[in-house]
Amino acid sequence: MTDTAPLHYDSLDFSPLLELSADEVVTHSLVRDVKISHGRVLALVTLDNGRDHTRPNTLGAASLLEFAATMDALKARADRGEIHGVAVTGKPFILAAGADLSKVAEIPSLEVGKLLTQLGHHAFGKQATLGVPSFVFINGLALGGGLEIGLNAQYRSVDATVPAIALPEVFLGLIPGWGGSYLLPNLIGIENALKVIIENPLKNNRTLKGADALKLGIADVMFPSARFLEQSIEWADGVIAGTVTVSRPNEPGKIERLVKWDVAIGIARKMLEGRIGTVARSPYVALELLRAAKSGTRAEGFEREDDALAELISGDQLQASIYAFNLVQKRAKRPAGAPDKALARPITKVGVIGAGLMASQFALLFVRRLRVPVVITDLDQARVDKGVAYIHNEIAELETKGRISSDEANRLRHLVTGTTDKTDFADADWVIEAVFEELGVKQDVFAEIEKHISPDAILATNTSSLSVEQIGAKLQHPERLVGFHFFNPVAVMPLIEVVNTPQTNEATLSTAMVVAGKLRKNAVITTDTPGFVVNRILAKVLGEAMHAVDTGTPFDVVSEAIAPFGLPMTPFELLELVGLKVGAHVLDTHHAAFPDRFFESTNLHRLAEHGTLLERDAKGKIKGYDKAALKIVAGGTTPMTATELQRRFEDGLADEIKRMLDGDVVHAAEDIDLCMILGAGYPFQMGGVTPYLDRVGASERVFGGTFHTPSIRGVGSSVTAESVAG
Repeated sequence: MTDTAPLHYDSLDFSPLLELSADEVVTHSLVRDVKISHGRVLALVTLDNGRDHTRPNTLGAASLLEFAATMDALKARADRGEIHGVAVTGKPFILAAGADLSKVAEIPSLEVGKLLTQLGHHAFGKQATLGVPSFVFINGLALGGGLEIGLNAQYRSVDATVPAIALPEVFLGLIPGWGGSYLLPNLIGIENALKVIIENPLKNNRTLKGADALKLGIADVMFPSARFLEQSIEWADGVIAGTVTVSRPNEPGKIERLVKWDVAIGIARKMLEGRIGTVARSPYVALELLRAAKSGTRAEGFEREDDALAELISGDQLQASIYAFNLVQKRAKRPAGAPDKALARPITKVGVIGAGLMASQFALLFVRRLRVPVVITDLDQARVDKGVAYIHNEIAELETKGRISSDEANRLRHLVTGTTDKTDFADADWVIEAVFEELGVKQDVFAEIEKHISPDAILATNTSSLSVEQIGAKLQHPERLVGFHFFNPVAVMPLIEVVNTPQTNEATLSTAMVVAGKLRKNAVITTDTPGFVVNRILAKVLGEAMHAVDTGTPFDVVSEAIAPFGLPMTPFELLELVGLKVGAHVLDTHHAAFPDRFFESTNLHRLAEHGTLLERDAKGKIKGYDKAALKIVAGGTTPMTATELQRRFEDGLADEIKRMLDGDVVHAAEDIDLCMILGAGYPFQMGGVTPYLDRVGASERVFGGTFHTPSIRGVGSSVTAESVAG
């Protein structure tokens, strides 16, 4: 695709964006001339915001307008024959970290939102109209709009040590809207573009290294860091002189456009629907732009991006995403109510009570992250040996996959031991249990281990629903006990609910928070209440779902009613994931604690005894509902419609969350949302459960107010593609 960018952007008035960006840290476009062969001159533009490496270049309105003016001046020089090529690079280690979205919540209208995407096209598109070859030397971090600078140029080099190249916009409820959605698939092919624009952002914002960019065809050439700029200039000189030929084997041809393109889009759509459902808009908007990019001109592609990005900027999901992002990046790093870290006790050895799957996962995580001895115990040596073998096998698998070296694998294996002798716990500073979820069992386990451990050792329980205070009822020193609730799978889920009982002292709580951080988990402090945060809210959802089924509402109608919440799975998939017996136990626990608000379900116990709810094919894909399960729940006579049940879900959650906040289960609604995002997979585009309840009016219906004022607009501050991908 060789047509130039549309020129009508020159006639637009971008002053409304400047008014929103009065305090912008401007990334300047600094120009110097570099003499190359045969008396020619390469104009080198360096992007630099005047700050050190702790403040990456970002692209606000003033920065983009300066870049555009610089390109206009260079075009005029090229027309006069003064320069023979233009190259753009960044300050040391950073090209640009993307758009500065700090003021996006203040954009007053769809029209002003559209100006933001048009301004990017206006500025970067000028690289295609200079009249001389244009280059971008990707010398460092290039994310979002930073990478799109390069895509708008004709040629690109990359530093071999660049740590992160990506288009992470879909993760934040946006799309690459400054050329990326059109230019990238036409540069590297549709399958590669789908990977960069959709797949990688949805895999925890996976980024590319320099070598990845070269292999995909994003960069034409790669040079080592030591002489990157010099070699990039020499290469550009060769391109300008015609002595260097650039080939692009991944550039899509006619067959790909006619045959493979739509097939790849169809596969990607099915992947999205199966993985994230259909509530989140930005991945599907990006998919449509990529589909349309197989034909048409650059100008048409840019105009499609203008319209699509403007709609997303003015919609609820971007605001919600920014709110959710700031929770994860800021509030999670400064947990509300956390004591002084200086109070934390050092951990030099960890004891794990239990050697089953969950306990073994704990042991593996502790040894990998803390690099201290870990000892596990259980009722007999056979169980202990099985647990140690599991941990050793997991370490071996990490080694096989290249995640750890052989030396590290050997070191980790030697740190893990098993025993049936409780005196081996005498020098442990941190002891965590993962035994059967029964109050008496946990009480006895802790009362026994306390006889063998030091007076300063911390005791932690992974209970998901029992009272932590009651678990410590038989302890001589209950002040050393804290709840430390992981989510399954332990290695993957980023949340730990740290449960603070009335007896837990500051040193214990501080140690728990520091340990969570060293495990690379996000910790939220909760009071000792049934279900804490995540399980209490999920129990509310599951209870309403089973109540609806028990009274005659079909499974599919229940799933339809909950779909607008954007949860990663239906209540019935969740029940099968956690186990039907566990689900029944959780509902029973909450019904016992709050009988006026949480339903008990005899049918769920019957389903648990039957053992199956969903029918799956040989590959594990859900085909429908088990026929025997349908018979078990048959007989209800007062079914609800999806609309009626959706209202029940919304109002029930608004009521329960308000009670949780009034009861100081956590410090603020933001902590509820943080727990649901990190512990239950609540999607970023929904912004957490409380903003959703505000948006749909449930908060107003239930308690005559809102959780957020005014809703989530204006919540949070600076967001860039760099922080999103980081």
